[in-house]
Amino acid sequence: MSKIFAHRGCSGTYPENTMLAFQKAVELGVDGIEFDVHLTKDNRLVIIHDENIERTSNGKGWVRDMTLDELRQYDYSAGFAGVYGFNPIPTLREYFDLVKDTPIISNIELKTGVFEYPTIERRVIEVIREYHLEDRVILSSFNHYTILRCKALAPDLKCGFLTEDWIIDCGKYTASHGVECCHPNKYNLVPEFVKEMHDAGREINTYTVNEDEDILRLSALGVDALIGNYPERMIELLRK
Repeated sequence: MSKIFAHRGCSGTYPENTMLAFQKAVELGVDGIEFDVHLTKDNRLVIIHDENIERTSNGKGWVRDMTLDELRQYDYSAGFAGVYGFNPIPTLREYFDLVKDTPIISNIELKTGVFEYPTIERRVIEVIREYHLEDRVILSSFNHYTILRCKALAPDLKCGFLTEDWIIDCGKYTASHGVECCHPNKYNLVPEFVKEMHDAGREINTYTVNEDEDILRLSALGVDALIGNYPERMIELLRK
């Protein structure tokens, strides 16, 4: 059966990428949690999807131009403003404090597609090792050079190439770089893609899987992990 990963936590029913959304995912008993990491002006690793805080908070500005204290002034309740109280931006360490004693896999997306954040790969890996979570993480990025840097720094850590293109021979491409996983858009997952990936001994963790028909179709295809905003829906369909 496909593993169930909560996309930005339980982001369909709680503010995305907040400790509340992560706590609810832990309570559900998901297999993994996917989230996004940026680097602040004062070199703190924070969890937020966008490079700019305007969509998900009541503030404005670029994450890279603000310190953690400045970012903490705002409420990151996204589409749930006023529903669940004040939700500060989390740090990577705060998230690890939550999951460190659980079996949950942490799928950490390094958001280096717009700004590369020099040193972010090293800093993320250092915190992973500090918490001894090497066997419970997957590092992913749309910036494949970021993933190659991660493999160079930590060959033992599982990594994944994020993609939304119809890549031919993705298993061969992924394996040739020593990368364990591909994280494709769900629309790219035709049977030929799945077979070629698995024949190459690579894992497929796909996003963003929210509809019942996609959950059932992709699980039947043998996709390794489904990443979705409503993990409770996946649990209902796949586990029960």
